[in-house]
Amino acid sequence: MSIKFYRKFKLMKQYVIDELRHNDFEKIKNYFKANSKQSNIDVIYWVFLPDGILTDLQKEHVECQSYYFAVNIEKNYLSCELLVRSEKVMRCSCIGYATKQQYDWIIEYLDLILLKLNISV
Repeated sequence: MSIKFYRKFKLMKQYVIDELRHNDFEKIKNYFKANSKQSNIDVIYWVFLPDGILTDLQKEHVECQSYYFAVNIEKNYLSCELLVRSEKVMRCSCIGYATKQQYDWIIEYLDLILLKLNISV
């Protein structure tokens, strides 16, 4: 694939945990099924951010709340977008890449799930 092809699309920042074992995949998938909202796509789950880490703009935009990040669970990897989205609208100034505080929360959230499920990476 050429560099020009990539420039046609906006790139997405992600956090990826790869080389999952089959048993780990099943544990993670079951955890997200029980503890998050499944999107219309089977392998995509929405994890909602707590109010305490929302930006001032996100707190002001009550009509756009709740905010989440998407997790994609595949057979051999887990990835999450570092984009904070609104459950209610597709485009708004309150939607954007995670702040440092939100980024830290997302990474810690995922790390704690792996610890809780006894999955070493």
